[in-house]
Amino acid sequence: MASWIFMLCNAVLIPLIMICFGRYFMKRPPKKINALFGYRTAMSMKNDDTWEFAHKYCGRLWWIVGWILLFVSVIVFLIIWGKEDSVVDKTGIAALAVQVAALAGTIIPTETALKRNFDKYGNRR
Repeated sequence: MASWIFMLCNAVLIPLIMICFGRYFMKRPPKKINALFGYRTAMSMKNDDTWEFAHKYCGRLWWIVGWILLFVSVIVFLIIWGKEDSVVDKTGIAALAVQVAALAGTIIPTETALKRNFDKYGNRR
């Protein structure tokens, strides 16, 4: 049971972080372009307009994907309630791998949206 609770807590951590930061980036993207905090890619850091666009777009993706991952993770862990620790552990590791892939996968649509809306110099199309 302790293993199940521990793995459930781990399984909801990334989705909750995505939901919180997604909402934060949608409402209040970082004001200044910086190298420490925010969605930092070469295209997003071209100027203030690309910076704000990237944060609002990525924030919306994180918010949506975070809720989906949270729902699916909780459902999966309810299904494996009472199973052996090895099943719980493997499920937790698989959930973590899927969540990290989903988190990293949001880079592709965000960069595509940036390229669709801005030229290579950061000017709006």
